[in-house]
Amino acid sequence: MRGNPRISFALSVRSTDSKKLINRRLVCAVRTSGQPRIAREACLNMADYLRANKRDYPVFIAPYITPAAAAICEKYDVGFLDFAGNCRLAFGRVFIRKEGFPNPASLKRVLRSLYSPKAERVVRVLLNAGPRNWRMQELAQEARVSLGQVANVKTLLLDREWIECHAQGFRLRSWEEAVMPLLNEWAANYRVSRNRAANFYSMLPIPEIEAALSSRPGVALTGFSGAARRIPVVRYQRVTAYMQGDISLAARTLDLKPVDSGANVTLLEPYDEGVFYGAGVFGPRPREVMASAVSPVQLYLDLVSLKGRGEEAASALLKEAIAPLWGVGWGESDDLS
Repeated sequence: MRGNPRISFALSVRSTDSKKLINRRLVCAVRTSGQPRIAREACLNMADYLRANKRDYPVFIAPYITPAAAAICEKYDVGFLDFAGNCRLAFGRVFIRKEGFPNPASLKRVLRSLYSPKAERVVRVLLNAGPRNWRMQELAQEARVSLGQVANVKTLLLDREWIECHAQGFRLRSWEEAVMPLLNEWAANYRVSRNRAANFYSMLPIPEIEAALSSRPGVALTGFSGAARRIPVVRYQRVTAYMQGDISLAARTLDLKPVDSGANVTLLEPYDEGVFYGAGVFGPRPREVMASAVSPVQLYLDLVSLKGRGEEAASALLKEAIAPLWGVGWGESDDLS
């Protein structure tokens, strides 16, 4: 409305209640984003504006309103609608609700920006670090990205209300409020196909293949090979590892034969060196060798992409390796998703 930046426009509607004509005014706030932080700010602004006239009904409008933002609107008794067709309007004897319409392309661009390789470096550090505060410069150095990249990721996470700011810096919110929602969204948008995979066959037993690979720099096991270093898993017959450098040359040195089928070794040329962040040496369990495996978070992403047994291993990893980083124990994490 003219003169008030909090309100975009007002719409007069008429309805009947017990044969009585009732005039209501829908006071609407239009925003370019429907993320939770934006929705909460709009709800609070409209609540303050409408305190003098309780007959007005506030409505939040955005290109796409996330389920979390919709829940915020409902909490504040604010109607909402988006350009995808999702809405909730409840005033007088009027109740309209539509939900489940897919995200428009604009949100997909936001997801791409949050889960681009450089942005993922920041997210990976935050998830692997557990509940600690970060300064912008410190996080940029740890993730090996620019300050601008950290600022961009911070803004996107703030919009989702997944981080909180303190005098000591900023940090991810709790396991339920931020860690699991962020991890689930990342897993849903993670594409292991971005790595270039090369398949080989070796006559050596699995432990000896892993030992040979681990003797080389720039190698980190993932998939079931990595999971075996962190959690008890079912038996596996394929070694999977990220490798920096010339994979073909390394394969010749290790006497690995390229094959189109029947492979027992998969070497991945990483789409970004960030996959190596947090890699560590683990083992040996019985009949295993000391070997470098990727971080719990990277391992979780790679396992989730393997349907069936991979998802089962990812669930076990979540409970045994990731939840403890955030102070969540077995008793609290029976249903971690």
